[in-house]
Amino acid sequence: MGKLHFACDYQEGAYPSILKRLEETNYDHTPGYGADEITASAKERIRNACDAPLAEVEFLVGGTQTNAVVIDSLLKSYQGVITADTGHISVHEAGAIEFCGHKVMTLPSSEGKITAMQIDAFASAYENDGNRDHMVMPGMIYLSQPTELGTLYSLEELTAISRVSHSHGLKLYIDGARLAYALASSENTVSLKDLAKLCDVFYIGGTKCGALFGEAVVIPDPSLIPHFFTIIKQHGALLAKGRILGIQFDELFRDDLYRKIGASAVRQADQIRKVLNDSGYRQMLINPTNQIFVSLENSRMKKLSEQLEFSFWEQSDENHTVIRLVTSWATKQEDTDQLIQILKSL
Repeated sequence: MGKLHFACDYQEGAYPSILKRLEETNYDHTPGYGADEITASAKERIRNACDAPLAEVEFLVGGTQTNAVVIDSLLKSYQGVITADTGHISVHEAGAIEFCGHKVMTLPSSEGKITAMQIDAFASAYENDGNRDHMVMPGMIYLSQPTELGTLYSLEELTAISRVSHSHGLKLYIDGARLAYALASSENTVSLKDLAKLCDVFYIGGTKCGALFGEAVVIPDPSLIPHFFTIIKQHGALLAKGRILGIQFDELFRDDLYRKIGASAVRQADQIRKVLNDSGYRQMLINPTNQIFVSLENSRMKKLSEQLEFSFWEQSDENHTVIRLVTSWATKQEDTDQLIQILKSL
């Protein structure tokens, strides 16, 4: 019997109905670059789900690519982007944003989140600095929902951030790479409709949420980024066989599938968290989505690695390491049950 796999949420392929639809349409002849009827249907499904009938919706292949294209599109050459010190664009994208010419400006976070008060203070400090013409100007806010640590912004928190950001002329952009797992959480208070009202741009993740690959960028006011389609092409990010992306999101947004598969992953994660808590494991933090962070003695971690694939997160001290366990849309109950037995016996 091989190892169990709980290392990340994009190791599997795609939800079965997506594969079925891809096979059914394999020999169809359609226009390229997303100009086909299936992609048009997917865009309309997303607009309806977001209650944003005029929104521009465009599909890109992956999260880093999406972040780089959107951020470069929103910012002037002299502007940077504010994020949490744990933000994905700061710690896990190999300097992709800086490569595009924009500084990532970090704020200290608490459980992966930053606050409206911090943003207000940072923006005000720049505005009141006599040397600001020699400095990088903050131009936007980058958040993720869920955060890099699996925590959630509440509607109240997000509303406050949106208000203060726009009061300083900052664009608000939300990375939704794992958005299905946020929407499905029992503790979530932010809907797609809320995101469309509060954000200037956000994206709906597919790669980690049931698709083979792909992310759906939503721009509620399409005039915000004129010629966004052309900008995607300019960045080398436009997929010629665009219908492959369209098909996947047309399926994910049919019959509430996107939320349903997120709920399955969260249920599995909740079971694992309960066992960790009942068995005396020390979790780095408790979050309500599909990521689990647990601190283990190094000897215990080595023993666990013989049966389980997990992610290294950080060395907490010379004797302990924080590992990450992640459930996904494809996590089976029998795999969760087996993991629980391993954790109980470790």
